[in-house]
Formats: sequence, C-alpha cells, structure tokens
Amino acid sequence: MTEISDAIILAPVGRDAAVAAGILAEQGLTSLICRSVNECVGEFASAFSLIVTEEALLNENRLRLAEWVKVQPPWSDFPIILLTNRDSGPVDPRLSFLSAYALTLERPFSPQALVAAVHSAVRARRRQLEVKTLLDDRDRSDERQRLLIRELHHRVKNTLANVQAVLGATARSSSTIDAFYKTFSARVQSLARTHTFLTDDYWQTALLRDILAAELAHYDDSGRIRLHGPNVSLNADQAVPIGMAIHELATNSVKYGALSVATGVLEVDWTVAFGEDRDRLSLSWRERGGPRVETPTRKGFGTMLFERVLSVQLGAEITMDFLPSGLELGLSLPLVRDRLVPKFEQVSAGENVLG
Repeated sequence: MTEISDAIILAPVGRDAAVAAGILAEQGLTSLICRSVNECVGEFASAFSLIVTEEALLNENRLRLAEWVKVQPPWSDFPIILLTNRDSGPVDPRLSFLSAYALTLERPFSPQALVAAVHSAVRARRRQLEVKTLLDDRDRSDERQRLLIRELHHRVKNTLANVQAVLGATARSSSTIDAFYKTFSARVQSLARTHTFLTDDYWQTALLRDILAAELAHYDDSGRIRLHGPNVSLNADQAVPIGMAIHELATNSVKYGALSVATGVLEVDWTVAFGEDRDRLSLSWRERGGPRVETPTRKGFGTMLFERVLSVQLGAEITMDFLPSGLELGLSLPLVRDRLVPKFEQVSAGENVLG
C-alpha cells in the first residue's frame, strides 16, 4: 500500500522547503519535497495537502495546477497552504484561481502556525476521502441492486420457460393423469431445490456437490452412491439445467438402472481442468450392479435435455453409453467464472429447447 504524506512542499527558492519539512517532522508529520508544479500534481494522490510558496507559482507555468483544481470531483477540495510574504501586499492576481481553495500563511510565521495549518488540512482531506468511500459504496450498492433486478427478470422468465417446457414434455410422455402429476411434481421440485441453492448464496451460485446430494441422498440407503470431486460453483444458467439433468438421470436409474435394485451402485466423479481463458468441468456417471441395460428405442425428456440444453446452451460435450453392465455418461463443459447477469433471449413455443 502506498504511503500517504501529510504534505507536499513546493518551495524551490532558498531553504523554505527544508525548514518547513523540519518543522513538520518535529511534530510527527510527514512531507515530500517537490521541485516543480508538474511533479506536485503527479503526487497529489499520495498526499493530504500542498504547501506552496507564492513565488514558486509565479515563476512557473501554473496552468496544470489551475486545471487540476478546477476539475476536482464534487467530493474533493484538496487543501492548499499558500505561503506569501508579509511585505508583498495582497496575493498576486495571477493566483486568483486559488482564492476559493487556499489557506494563506504570511511569512515569517511561527512553527506552531504551520503545524496547525497542516493538521487542519490533513483532517479536512481525511474527511473528504471518507466521503468518497461512502459515495463509492453507495454506487456499488446501487449497481448491485440494478444487477439483481435484471437477474430477477432473467431468472423469472427462464424459470417460467423451463416450467412450460417441463409441462409439455411431461404431458407428451405420460399415459395417465396420475403419472403426469407425479412426474411433473418431481421435476418442478427438482427445479425448486436448485433455485434454493442459488438464492441462499450471495453470489447466486450453487455447488455441484450440493445439487448431486439433494437429488441422490434419499436413494442412498446403504452407501451405494459415491460422489468424488472438488467443490465446483455453478452459476444460475448452468446450475438449473445441470440440476434438471441430474434429476432425470436419478429418476431413470431408480426406475430402470442401478438404483432400482439393492445391489446396484452409482459412482459420480468430476474434475476441473484449469485453463488460461476458462476452466472446464468433466463429470462421469457410472452405474453398476443393476438390471441389464439396453439402448432405449425412443428419446425421452432426459435425452432431449442433454442434447438440446446442455449441448446447445452450455456448450457441453456429452457421451452416453448404454452398456449391458450399466449406463455410463460423460459430461464436459466450460465453466463460467464471471458473475454477470446474462441477457434473456426470448424463444417461441415452437423453438423451446426443452421440449
């Protein structure tokens, strides 16, 4: 962290700079001696005040200092202590740009007068910087509120689109009202669980392990479900479809796969490959010990979810092998690290990627 000096001193004639610096040092005040106006302006960010002699400004190009004083932000009123000569009369008109900003000290002055002026200047600048911090915090809070409102609009629209797609897909695959109700309710509950993880987290992300555990915990009656992998955070646009996909895999496993029998075992492993531009998640889902598996004759909701949502929207690469010993699925997709509110793209009912 850059050390901030209590005062910058610009007094190139005689010993004024050294004397002023010595007076301040005796009272524990730090200072930086500069040789020109340009050097001083370049150091303003690392100092609380400026001590400058009248002749230093009259003998130099004052334009840069005048411009800097004029364009200060609203919260800033940088303290300037102008050292004048008692015998020279009023402040030179060429320094009129300082009339509203500078505290004038006539030479010769007592050491106590200089120290008191610098103490006052330091206190004033500290208060200004505190105001700046409060304003910056308010701006960040306002920006986060705007982002949250945009995120809310985006999330509500996407959630409604997802529910509509789940409704249509479930209706097409259900032969009875009871079957439709059970399947549709389970899918909506899966959506709700994922959204709970997202809303509970300040950064609106959900851990992959939490999503897996929420979907699989009530089937793990004897330790036959094994989850292996590091903590991986998924943003909303990744967590929701991945949560739905895991729900479909678990449901199919309970109906037809390894989780449908007591001897069945499910292993889910995942790793993250870190890259310069983007990290990549790789996940494998392996079932063993269940009934003999055969390749489905038709594509269900889960298959369409993988092919249309995970592949198209998330850029995922998917392999799905229906081996006689059990389903093996591989999933690889780029992880989104930036916490940005994505743009919602409206699609018509005929284009709905979920069904």
